[in-house]
Amino acid sequence: MNMVREAQLEQTPAGLVPKGEGWFVVNAKEARWMEHEAFGSGTTFEGEPHFKEIGVNIGVLAPGQPACMYHRENQQEDFLVLFGECLLLVEGQERPLKAWDFVHCPPETNHVFVGAGDGPCGILAIGRRREDEQLVYPVDEVALKHGAGVENETPDPKEAYAPYGRPVEAPYRGQLDGAS
Repeated sequence: MNMVREAQLEQTPAGLVPKGEGWFVVNAKEARWMEHEAFGSGTTFEGEPHFKEIGVNIGVLAPGQPACMYHRENQQEDFLVLFGECLLLVEGQERPLKAWDFVHCPPETNHVFVGAGDGPCGILAIGRRREDEQLVYPVDEVALKHGAGVENETPDPKEAYAPYGRPVEAPYRGQLDGAS
């Protein structure tokens, strides 16, 4: 019988990180977290190598804070608002969301989330991964209004995020404690 081995979890200053391939269990509050001044904080649950088939993360946004730059990609993504409130900017529209709202984005759907309400918002994101991933950051007036848009369309993430710097590893700081 072929058995899948358990991946070892390594303690880092920013939390637990799986080392190598295999199954593992990690609590989101104990996993490695990343923080970005412009785009909130979150955990991807993965180390090296990255998950091959799907990406999974939890992002936490302050009111008014976008999760990323407004974009579309050639693969499906799905989202579940875990707590708080946010705005979904999708195809040039604003859609208010609250806890337990589910969002399905088929390939080529322009979208981004922006924190809203009086406190933090937590969002679970799950997306397909493909070797031929293609991203586009389109110009969109609604996204620009919320600080989540580019001035010139680009397929290059480095260009879209150039003004913002990179996220930094940081330990869990209670971001999920407001979730009920």
